[in-house]
Amino acid sequence: MAQLVLTLVGDDRAGLVRSLADAVATHGGNWERSELAELAGAFAGIVLISVPDDSLAALTEELKSLDGLLYITPHASRGAAAPAGEKLSFTVLGNDHPGIVRDITRALVDHGLSIDRFTSRTLEAPMSGGTLFEATVSAHIPSGVDAAEATGALERIAGEIQVDLTVG
Repeated sequence: MAQLVLTLVGDDRAGLVRSLADAVATHGGNWERSELAELAGAFAGIVLISVPDDSLAALTEELKSLDGLLYITPHASRGAAAPAGEKLSFTVLGNDHPGIVRDITRALVDHGLSIDRFTSRTLEAPMSGGTLFEATVSAHIPSGVDAAEATGALERIAGEIQVDLTVG
């Protein structure tokens, strides 16, 4: 079985996921994982599928036929196992302003951490009329990296950019 990671985007409308699922199923594929969302009128996502090796070319060709409905880019999966080491999960919440993602991710990279999952959104602040930024992050701490030092760096940057950081 071959694994494909599909990235997709299209104008949001009913039936997009079904069209993709039909194509995958028609070629004996299995839908394994996905993250799909509507963002500002666009529908975007990433999907991991497995498909029999002898159906890979036909599925890839059928995915091209969905252009105009969904723009899909298939990527061959390396099928790598999850790296060894600890996980660090945290949330960030504060008044929205440019640079929050840049500063948080810089602190992660500076300490050798790699992002496994990053989900963010903006929302209206209750009572104040402003906009809040909220992110939930899961990162991988490689062996040999001090988790407490990485957490301390995140706490320092959170103080500098005036956001709340909750680890755990």
